[in-house]
Amino acid sequence: MAIILFLISHWFLSLFCQTFFLHRYAAHRMFTMTPFWERFFNVMTFMTQGSSYLNPRAYAIMHRQHHAFSDTQEDPHSPHFFPSVFQMMWHTKVTYRGLLHGSIEPDARFENNLPEWKGFDWFTNLWVVRLFWGVLYACFYFYFITDLWLLIFLPIHFMMGPIQGAIVNWCGHKYGYSNFDNRDRSKNTLIWDLVLLGELFQNNHHKFPNRQNFAFRWFEFDPVYPVIKLLNLLRVIQTRPQPGI
Repeated sequence: MAIILFLISHWFLSLFCQTFFLHRYAAHRMFTMTPFWERFFNVMTFMTQGSSYLNPRAYAIMHRQHHAFSDTQEDPHSPHFFPSVFQMMWHTKVTYRGLLHGSIEPDARFENNLPEWKGFDWFTNLWVVRLFWGVLYACFYFYFITDLWLLIFLPIHFMMGPIQGAIVNWCGHKYGYSNFDNRDRSKNTLIWDLVLLGELFQNNHHKFPNRQNFAFRWFEFDPVYPVIKLLNLLRVIQTRPQPGI
């Protein structure tokens, strides 16, 4: 039971930080926050993603490129140019690391207003730090494990962030329905997206990329949007006027 609870907790905490901080804040700037809260959520993202922590600056540049060139050959992770999700993930990794280490020069259009914390970015990218997280996950499993078959879940913890991103980009551009003609192949995979916290409303999101609520029709539900409204009410963040309403 402890293993399953840990897996579920890690999944949703990591996923929340990816959609709230990396995607909606770092890449799209759907809301603003003070330097204190930016660093708070940056640290929270590191703590929840652990060994698969994604650098906010590199993530934001790559995601902006994805929107600019959606489902074309310049899209860093369109599923329509790869025979398998694993090859798409590998190409995404190569692009991400190129942006992170400077071997890929990003388009200047995608570099404005990016979060950056140089000392922290350096620390979080050390291989020994990522190894430390992996050892922690393994220790937790071997301490609480009751059946050996539960070890099949351990690799998910090692690559939690990329796995979640791959599911969104693969399913969100292949399976589901469309509310809008975006001149790409984005889809809404689920109508109540609880498992990916709203990220599978890709068709809606590509139509209104700066809209805080990824759900659009009356029967759709984005579970992160109420959290955004609450944090705005508490003045942790300051939301911008919302388009597409």
